[in-house]
Amino acid sequence: MAEKREFQSEAKQVLELMINSVYSNPDIFVRELISNASDAIDKLRIESLSKPELAGYAKNGRIDVTIDKESGTLTFSDNGIGMNKEELVSFLGTIAKSGTNEFIRAMQEAKSGSAGNLIGQFGVGFYSAFIAADNVTVDTMKAGEDKAWKWESTGDGTFTIDDGSRASNGSTITLHIKKDEKKDEEEGELKDYLSEWTIRGIIREYSDFVSYPIYLTEKGREKKEDEKEEPVNSMKALWTRPQKDIKDEEFNEFYRHISHDWEDPMERIYYRAEGTCEFTALLFIPSRQPMDLFYQDGRHGVQLYIRRVFIMNDCKELIPQYLRFVKGVVDSEDLSLNVSREMLQQDRMASQIKSSLVRKILDTLAKMKKEKGEEFAKFWQTFGIVLKEGIISDLRHRDELIKLCVFESSEGKKTSVEDYIVNMPAGQDKIYYLTGSSLKNLQNSPKLEAFKKKGVNVLLLSDPVDEIWVNHARKYDKYDFVSAAAENLSLPEGEKKEEKNNVEIEKSGLVKKIKDALGALVEDVKISDRLVDSPVCFVQKGEEISPQMRNFFKSMGQEVPEEKRVMEINADNALIKKIALESEKEGFDAVDWSNLLYGLASIADGEPVADGKKFTALVGKLLER
Repeated sequence: MAEKREFQSEAKQVLELMINSVYSNPDIFVRELISNASDAIDKLRIESLSKPELAGYAKNGRIDVTIDKESGTLTFSDNGIGMNKEELVSFLGTIAKSGTNEFIRAMQEAKSGSAGNLIGQFGVGFYSAFIAADNVTVDTMKAGEDKAWKWESTGDGTFTIDDGSRASNGSTITLHIKKDEKKDEEEGELKDYLSEWTIRGIIREYSDFVSYPIYLTEKGREKKEDEKEEPVNSMKALWTRPQKDIKDEEFNEFYRHISHDWEDPMERIYYRAEGTCEFTALLFIPSRQPMDLFYQDGRHGVQLYIRRVFIMNDCKELIPQYLRFVKGVVDSEDLSLNVSREMLQQDRMASQIKSSLVRKILDTLAKMKKEKGEEFAKFWQTFGIVLKEGIISDLRHRDELIKLCVFESSEGKKTSVEDYIVNMPAGQDKIYYLTGSSLKNLQNSPKLEAFKKKGVNVLLLSDPVDEIWVNHARKYDKYDFVSAAAENLSLPEGEKKEEKNNVEIEKSGLVKKIKDALGALVEDVKISDRLVDSPVCFVQKGEEISPQMRNFFKSMGQEVPEEKRVMEINADNALIKKIALESEKEGFDAVDWSNLLYGLASIADGEPVADGKKFTALVGKLLER
């Protein structure tokens, strides 16, 4: 006769809390029950090592999932360790055993990431079955014993224990699927858990790398004459095998499988971490940019597995945003199977995994840069702009990231910051840079003329992110980053400063006349020390926003303060000298000549003049004179 037992009176409340809070995706119950089956087979194998009498029971492990549409049931069966009556009550009565208050407290701790592995208590994972079922039975026999037991409950606060019918070791869990609970809330369509394609898809998504074969059958369906029994899961957890035993073709095939890319990866990282935090990572650096690389809602991050059980796609919590191009798998031995994204954000173990992955990826890139120059050059061309985001967000690894950077320079060749420092001329103690909207404009900038004459190299930064990171970093090692467009620029010492012949310009009062004519268009007008050949240029006033950043913020819909720029004129330039002479004559039109110089300075910065038609007419008018 069946023996009836009761949960605590709050059992319904606890079940509802667990299902709604821990299992946001109803498909998870399939993963949990298969994971439990895999654990039961593992336990039997391990116990048979110390108990010779169990050796005969530890056969080749397998998991069977059976769909019976006629009876409306979904069954999960394994040939693992099984349970006796006491264990059945203990394991599947976790809620009654722990007490409602204690269980709720454990749930809250799991949310904060500080609790132990709740799912390891078997009963917690088992109760996810009530997501899809209104009645659950467990028929089980303990390995080494000859008595089977059956546990049954509708989740209403009671369960029964009776004689079971299973003839061999293992467990059979039968779910009577709820008829009114087949709706997929996310897609708004019916999700039929009695559909072979539905269950097959869930198994492949969540349990593809479980170590034991998972066979799916539909009761009543006639098999084809040549149909062979084949497992649904691949069992090809590539990262569990020694690296030396895996061929390059297998690595590349696996990468294409998880990334949906048709090209082979540029680089791979195979990493096993042992000690207080154990995990395995198989990561790949793609050969090309993913299409969603710069999409805020793009699919970034790695796949997270826990003991070869799939947990989530696109796990951004284990990879920082600036490494979002990295694809791959992380398999943890220590994280809880019921972990969520919210839990990962607070989990100390997840933080350690993330830190180790960043360290390993950056070490790999540094090694690639040192030993595989051409390959790293391709990587930098493809992902350099993304990697530079880390200089802003990752203070801990800022110097390492700057070391990895490859910059264009005023010398016409690429350089690293370390090579830049090594090749500094005597007396230089700063790293000079120039930001702009295009490399061509930067290379032709008049602001570089004095630097080129003195043999001082300048880093040319044309990516949109450059001006942001260089203002965040401020310095590398003991060297300050200094903009070549800064107003009061201190040129490197080491050579005697050339004195410009400013007498004619100062005598003519041209500087004041230009400043008065331009009025609010400029903050100031000065005689330049940096110009050698060009007549005029703009420089930044203090830490004002550059024209490039100004345009960037405007494109983002942000308000930008009114711009005040300083105009510098070259006292040695023939055009400036000619204008100075003209300015001493009666009838000199200061407004026309000042607007001409203003337009020339804008063009030198790679910016369009405010009114192209008006400027063209002005140039024609002055040329006629």
